[in-house]
Amino acid sequence: MCGICGEVRFDGSPVRPEAVVAMRDQLVHRGPDAAGLYVSPRGAAGLGFRRLSIIDLSPDGHQPMPNEDGSVQVVFNGEIYNFAEIRRGLVARGHVFRSRTDSEVIAHLYEELGDRCIDELDGMFAIGIWDDRQQRVVLARDRAGKKPLFYRHDHRALLFASESKAFFPRHDMPLAVDREMIPYYFLYGYVPCPRTPYQDVRQVEPGHVLTVDREGRTQTRAYWHLQFPPEVPVTADAADRRAVIDRVRTLMTAAVERRLTSDVPLGAFLSGGIDSTIIVGLMSQLMDRPVRTFSIGFKDSPGYDETSFARQAAERFKTDHTEFIVEPDAFDLIESLVWHHDGPFGDSSAVPTHIVSRLTRQQVTVVLTGDGGDELFAGYLRFYAAVAAERIPGALRSMLSGLTSVMPAGASQKGTMARARRFLTAAALPLDHRIARWSGLFGDDLETLLLPSMQAGGTPADRLFYLGGEPLPPGLSPLSRVLLTNFKTYLLNDLLVKADRCTMANSLEGRSPFLDTALIEYVATLPDAMKLSRGHTKVILKEAFADLLPAEIQNRGKMGFGIPFGEWFRGALRERVCDLLLAKDAKYREYLSAPYVERLVQRHLARHADLGLQLWSLLCFEIWLRALPGWTSARTDTRAALA
Repeated sequence: MCGICGEVRFDGSPVRPEAVVAMRDQLVHRGPDAAGLYVSPRGAAGLGFRRLSIIDLSPDGHQPMPNEDGSVQVVFNGEIYNFAEIRRGLVARGHVFRSRTDSEVIAHLYEELGDRCIDELDGMFAIGIWDDRQQRVVLARDRAGKKPLFYRHDHRALLFASESKAFFPRHDMPLAVDREMIPYYFLYGYVPCPRTPYQDVRQVEPGHVLTVDREGRTQTRAYWHLQFPPEVPVTADAADRRAVIDRVRTLMTAAVERRLTSDVPLGAFLSGGIDSTIIVGLMSQLMDRPVRTFSIGFKDSPGYDETSFARQAAERFKTDHTEFIVEPDAFDLIESLVWHHDGPFGDSSAVPTHIVSRLTRQQVTVVLTGDGGDELFAGYLRFYAAVAAERIPGALRSMLSGLTSVMPAGASQKGTMARARRFLTAAALPLDHRIARWSGLFGDDLETLLLPSMQAGGTPADRLFYLGGEPLPPGLSPLSRVLLTNFKTYLLNDLLVKADRCTMANSLEGRSPFLDTALIEYVATLPDAMKLSRGHTKVILKEAFADLLPAEIQNRGKMGFGIPFGEWFRGALRERVCDLLLAKDAKYREYLSAPYVERLVQRHLARHADLGLQLWSLLCFEIWLRALPGWTSARTDTRAALA
């Protein structure tokens, strides 16, 4: 796991090494072990690299990684899980290697296949390749989007990097807030890929290759799409079901085993949920020593605390278990989290994720996570709600939605009344809009939150903007539509961003077995009832691993990795919330209605509603606006960095 960056000039001026170093050293947290720099012989391109050493810890593994004659240079963040097989074929065809790393495989495979080499790689990755012979750069991102890759492109140059903060020192290409994206942050809690909170900064999309030549001309190619078949009938054949169970078990075991390759200590996050328990159970079977596991809980907040379930799993598999407890002073991390996310990020569970990553890094360098299990096997209650609502006649759904006007909001997001209100409020909407509403922060009140100047021509924001304008394939079942939408939106823009930024902020590599390509593609083909049936989620996954799941864990309800900010904002953090959001000089007032924000604060404090998630998103936004001038005006001491 590493930090990468680069620059390609189109205007005839040479790349300045100190400018690339300034970008590179914004990413020290992603790679504290070593740094690398390459500038092409004609000065058209420069590559920067920060290394977190995982495989082949020797200097031979440092990047930028060349081919034999140096005409191909690679910077790469991530892991290639099939690199050993690819390497054997390359060696048989005469390629000479200098290291044992997976990064060197990319350089040699590019010699043979050009940008089509990306199609052969299986793993999590963000890759930059400079081809000095053809004077072009190739950028690529893994299929699910586990590893980030940002770029800026104008008539003068292309800049790219693992994080947008690498562009902050580039005062020759200054950043500006993209006002057009602010409504979408408050809709979803994030700015959807490929956009960002900054004008002219974009993301390479998952499963895509972007090629830019010496004149600045670009070509984009999609090399992978997740495909769901049309509605698949449930098989009644017990033998067929047994074959599916065996296949899921085989693919999942292989996915975990492939992610155990490491020359440094590794462990696992253990929440006590089904996904992390399965991963730890498989690790305990595949490893010759106790698995190091790490979990997190919340003081005096039993509705958010899963440590008792994590302990059960740890005892079941005899792991070397470490437990952390989070208290309200964790809010002090908010400025660090906004920095590491390069802007506002509306998922407050980034706080415990950051804390458990920081404390885990004291013992291991690599950690396996359960990310993706809910996305593959339909683990969220909102999936069930979306499908259930689809079966209710439209007229009845509209009538039920009208009941919300007389229902109390409830003082807790997790309360039965609050859940019922969320379900009924969106029940009458079309399926895609229903999914967006249940996954988002501000719904009908978005236009009330925004100042009129933020609403171009008075046109409401597009609630389906996060779909990128791409229609879903026809003929999909409601559940497949939900799963595919969630994979392309919430998983990509929220969960994977949180996992990457919080682990890499602490120089910790996170690996996600549930996002293994072969497993993703296979599970997508399974009938709906093998994932969701009569209110039961993850049906086939639970059957496949019944022997590893303690009964208490298999039968427990879905809790989610939340944080009790709703209560904390009324108690220990009340003063902080008021100081930031009720201040007369608050920066958000340039974009948002201050009277409306003030009413939100008062409603929450008076327990008329639990608006903890909304207040968190507002706090992140305010802190970002306050910090941004300092971020973009600071200058890196490049002379010291080059010394």
